[in-house]
Amino acid sequence: MLNVVLDTNVLYSAMRSQTGASFKLLSLLGVDAYEISISVPLIVEYEDALMRLVGSGRLRKIDIDAVLDFICAQAHHQSIYFLWRPMLRDPKDDHVAEVAVAAGCSAIVTYNLKDFKSLEQFGLRVITPAVFLKEIGEI
Repeated sequence: MLNVVLDTNVLYSAMRSQTGASFKLLSLLGVDAYEISISVPLIVEYEDALMRLVGSGRLRKIDIDAVLDFICAQAHHQSIYFLWRPMLRDPKDDHVAEVAVAAGCSAIVTYNLKDFKSLEQFGLRVITPAVFLKEIGEI
């Protein structure tokens, strides 16, 4: 089974719309279609970004908490014992790359492909949610 890291923009997109590839990808978590890896800094980033959606529509804090709890329950928790910073153009993305490398993931799923371009040296692919869904046979 493929193990990937979901960039924050994928979760943010999934929470904003139930019709896109991001939502479909999130809805497949926990049904043995793929696995994700997380770290404490990545979950903190997810929470920070998703909490910005509270009050901007139908989402409440309890909804965001439930999604984050589900992600934590389904994900592989990767401890990071080393830092390879700076790795990327945007230092805010380094912790995403660190989780992917440390966990031996096959890819980072993101909408910001260019932000993770230099990761081929670690054997990581950088793909969009739609491409990943095609690879796992879901679209």
